[in-house]
Amino acid sequence: MNARLSATTLDRLAPGVARPDYAWAEQGVGIVHLGIGAFHRAHQAVYTEAAMAAGDRDWAIAGVSLRSGGVRDALAPQDGLYTVTERGAAAHGAVIGAVRRVLVAPESLAAVTALIADAGTRIISLTVTEKAYAPESAIYPVLAEGLAARHARGLPGLTLISCDNLADNGAVLARGLAAWLAPRDPALLRWMETECACPATMVDRIVPATTDADRAEIAAATGLEDAGAVITEPFHQWVIEDRFAGPRPRWELAGARFVAAVAPFEAAKLRLLNGAHSALAYLGLSRGHVFVHQAIADPAIAPIVERLMRGEAAPSLAPTPGLDVPAYIDALLARFRNPALPHRLAQIATDGSAKIRQRWLAPLAIAAAEGRQCPATLCAIAAWLRHVRGDNGPVDDPRADELAAAWARAGRDGIVRMLFAPGGLMASDWAPNAADEAALLAALG
Repeated sequence: MNARLSATTLDRLAPGVARPDYAWAEQGVGIVHLGIGAFHRAHQAVYTEAAMAAGDRDWAIAGVSLRSGGVRDALAPQDGLYTVTERGAAAHGAVIGAVRRVLVAPESLAAVTALIADAGTRIISLTVTEKAYAPESAIYPVLAEGLAARHARGLPGLTLISCDNLADNGAVLARGLAAWLAPRDPALLRWMETECACPATMVDRIVPATTDADRAEIAAATGLEDAGAVITEPFHQWVIEDRFAGPRPRWELAGARFVAAVAPFEAAKLRLLNGAHSALAYLGLSRGHVFVHQAIADPAIAPIVERLMRGEAAPSLAPTPGLDVPAYIDALLARFRNPALPHRLAQIATDGSAKIRQRWLAPLAIAAAEGRQCPATLCAIAAWLRHVRGDNGPVDDPRADELAAAWARAGRDGIVRMLFAPGGLMASDWAPNAADEAALLAALG
């Protein structure tokens, strides 16, 4: 068995595996990140690594897990080091040194509070998934404790950067935190609103869950065991509203784009990449597929997904300088077909009730206002309805019980109205007309 990746074993890495070429262990923490899962380690941490490798100092990341200690247990024995392996036409691996420590909030809330209140911390970033912005979420008390301690010390405000797939995610975070603080600490709310910033962002990189087989392959390629390894694609994108409360790393050195308005890029990603991903997940699972590349190769699925992207979601997007929608769709289809990156449909299918509003219902509302029909999107919604009914097995969704109860009460003939009609469980700006409802019921079988 190979030795485990750590500071003391870096010199045993196989030739060709990139490693930190800066004094990574000497960097102070400048970023506290909530939700340090695989996506963050393959995305924002990689951008931060590039900035520090180019000379930026004291921007190391302290990760915070809001639930389990899995990432802490994987990275602590490795001195925070882990590998990112890009799989495309050729595999490329690199060791990342940007993560200095990982804390588990339920076990170490005082330490998390101290980190947020530390003078060296200037940014809090989050990848906590869409459902974690609900009013009862754990993120708000964690942030509130840290910001209160910081305010009490007389320190300047922070930049809070949501990197989750939510429309106008910065504003969503600001509203959620404000709603938490308003009845509890109005003075801290006033300080937060004047001294902190919550810029919007758009993030794009496919990061499947790492398997035991992946870890074995990485150990063979690098010569070291890595319990924190992440697998990803060569493509990555980060668009950030240029609105910060203080300094930031030079993330642009790795390709980050700073703009006045993120919304057009965000809408394109949510409706094209994420919307197509969800369609592939529910349609693919219904036909027995396991991975994205299998579903997009299915002649019964591929035309639906391409129609959803080119004919239905794309027309809902406003023309934007620097955003070539046809080229983006071409790139997405190529990424979906990448067999070197086995992305599980079941992983994408989780938490659908928190995702489809922005991915499908928002473009449907625009199409309805313009008099356009969207049969591919309706087909995808029908596949989701069958999924939450349990047709594909257990349902991993925060509203699984509620959706199951809706099916039990309404049955096939009433489920569309119970969910999507005005006042329904999934009510949004889109409500199905008679033709839409008939199409959905027909697709449900």
